[in-house]
Amino acid sequence: MKIALLGYGKMGKEIEKIAVSRGHEIVLKINVDNAHELTVDNLKKADAAIEFSTPETAYSNIQKCFEANVPLVVGTTGWLHKIEEVKNSATNEGKGFFYASNFSIGVNVFFEINKKLAQLMAPYKEYSIEMEEIHHTQKLDAPSGTAISLANGIIENTDYVNWTIENATENQIYIDAKRIENVPGTHSVFYDSKVDQIEIKHTAHSREGFALGSVIAAEWLMGKKGVFTMKDVLGI
Repeated sequence: MKIALLGYGKMGKEIEKIAVSRGHEIVLKINVDNAHELTVDNLKKADAAIEFSTPETAYSNIQKCFEANVPLVVGTTGWLHKIEEVKNSATNEGKGFFYASNFSIGVNVFFEINKKLAQLMAPYKEYSIEMEEIHHTQKLDAPSGTAISLANGIIENTDYVNWTIENATENQIYIDAKRIENVPGTHSVFYDSKVDQIEIKHTAHSREGFALGSVIAAEWLMGKKGVFTMKDVLGI
């Protein structure tokens, strides 16, 4: 498979290493220094694109891939106010679009555990819910897309209606977003009462799990049209 990498920072380089080890070829590498090379003609040289750029460039990169009719895997977060528009375009125009806030197999299992715990705890109003996410200082958005996915999983199954990184009011989940050097990603969910605390936590040891998951997603996406997530790949 020929892959275009849209975003060639630390994550892009990790994806390249894994993709090449799995027998794929990188035919395009786009970063801030050569953004002018992101053209429809260049994209058409690829069988698939993997997008890990910035919140500011993700949407336009997606549009370019749709124009070139190249199946696209997106891991960039911080642009999700436009995701419904992108999903509608992919569905209506028959494009292959794969989005995940986190490509780690462990995190996607953690998402399901988080939802189940929220369902179990929903009747017990004496417990308040808070979250913490810790990432490296280069991460450009806060809270992380993974934290937002976790919060949404709680909101779907409880009386909570929103999340915030400011002072939480009733029915808001407070997310403490921290940026610390060399932390790939740690996410914790706390259920606190006067008598005890329940905590679930996922800790990433490196970027390798995210990179591997994105390459597996690109392999899986080949020949498919529509909107997909890691739940489709993992069958959960």
